[in-house]
Amino acid sequence: MLVFFAGMITYGIILNIREVTLKEAMTEKQLTKLNNVYLVVNRKKYRLELYSDSILVKSYKAVFGKNFGTEKRSKDDYITPIGEYKICSIDTMSKFNKFFQINYPNEKDATEAYRNNFISKKDFLTLQKFWSNNDCPTEDTPINAVIGIHGMGRFNFIFKNLPFSFNWTNGSVSISDESIDELYPIIKIGTKVSIVY
Repeated sequence: MLVFFAGMITYGIILNIREVTLKEAMTEKQLTKLNNVYLVVNRKKYRLELYSDSILVKSYKAVFGKNFGTEKRSKDDYITPIGEYKICSIDTMSKFNKFFQINYPNEKDATEAYRNNFISKKDFLTLQKFWSNNDCPTEDTPINAVIGIHGMGRFNFIFKNLPFSFNWTNGSVSISDESIDELYPIIKIGTKVSIVY
């Protein structure tokens, strides 16, 4: 079993050696700088894609929440939400290396949750104050979960080198520490994040 696991990690390391850096990807695309940066997270393809204007600059291997459902109903369902979001907070001291929090639940998420009786009117009104201020929702409601894009932290070497996708997060999007470090200088508060299935 140990030999099999070591072989898988070795194979993953070989696959990762071929990955180009962001600088190399920009050179390939003949870009000297990035404009109107946004991210597209494709759950079906297990990828996080970095765009400059409408140009796909680089694609990163990504994993998601433990449960692969399409509709997030509670903060404890471990499903990565689908929708249009923005980065609302950046934490450089996270146990996952860096954490780019998204504004989940956004107005559309909360409206759906209220319509389906997952949250109360009081919860909906509580969340509303965060949207009007473009803040990260922090109040505790049945659907609130701290969701974002983060590194892998202390398990980085193992998880980044697995040659298959292993979903393990609370619903967040996880990429390697090297990838999150590469994105850190260009991701800002307000950067758009589209999560698709």
